[in-house]
Amino acid sequence: MDDFKEKILKVCNNSSKNTMMENLEIEYIDVGENYLVAKMPVNAKVHQPDGVLHGGASVALAESVGSMASYIFLDAEKFFVRGIEISANHVKSIRDGDVFAKAILIHKGRTTQLWEIKITDAQENLISSCKLTTISLPKS
Repeated sequence: MDDFKEKILKVCNNSSKNTMMENLEIEYIDVGENYLVAKMPVNAKVHQPDGVLHGGASVALAESVGSMASYIFLDAEKFFVRGIEISANHVKSIRDGDVFAKAILIHKGRTTQLWEIKITDAQENLISSCKLTTISLPKS
């Protein structure tokens, strides 16, 4: 991995300290020109009562990776990033292992961004398909 990627991933992972992302063990693992990838373990912490991945945990993963992607692809010195809408379709269950969320930029406007986030398992089976809209607010 080149130094630039390493530096960005370090910033992303360090920003998760003492947050929900740390509690869910979300780790940012890859970044490219228009995408960011994170992984999250599937275990009892993120299960619903019948022992499969809770849809809310999937949405938390999707919003985390999409919002972080907006943060790193915008001028974080000048803007706050906030999620303003998220939708999710859960298409497959998973009981254990890891899930991977890849946020890909669909639209980068001056104030709003649209992200497509696919959550897959280690075999690249689609678990959830999400869309996130973020807004960039100027810092005072």
